[in-house]
Amino acid sequence: MADKLTHLDDQGHAHMVDVGDKAVTRRTATACATVEMKPETLRLILDGDVPKGDVFAVARLAGIMAAKKTSDLVPLCHPLALSAVEVELIGDATRNAVDITATCRLDGKTGVEMEALTAASVAALTVYDMCKAVDRGMQISGVRLRHKSGGKSGDFHAD
Repeated sequence: MADKLTHLDDQGHAHMVDVGDKAVTRRTATACATVEMKPETLRLILDGDVPKGDVFAVARLAGIMAAKKTSDLVPLCHPLALSAVEVELIGDATRNAVDITATCRLDGKTGVEMEALTAASVAALTVYDMCKAVDRGMQISGVRLRHKSGGKSGDFHAD
């Protein structure tokens, strides 16, 4: 773990980190998010009866698109040539929730944690957007990095 914030220079000014001298390695990151909702809302999603369409299909595409646009959304992120983005959505009727897992991969000089976090977040926002007409009380929670591998800092696994 770095002992200082890498996006700040010696004067405390924000800057984009120079990754030019870093080695190209296989990098993977997985992030997750949860959307909690009323039981009736989850039932509509699982039955395919949400008026706006297939919630899981649209949210999956939104997450993939968001991962590809992360550097446009987060000011100091490098634009990356992702080799894979996977977004999985699972409805859990015992918790009245949709669990989202996003995994991003590439061979590059910088990690893909922000891309995975962005994919999971935007997929969750899309679930909310598609279902807000029937449930404005939905709650998005648990957005976090679950795993990352590759690069000088090595592997990270959340508890």
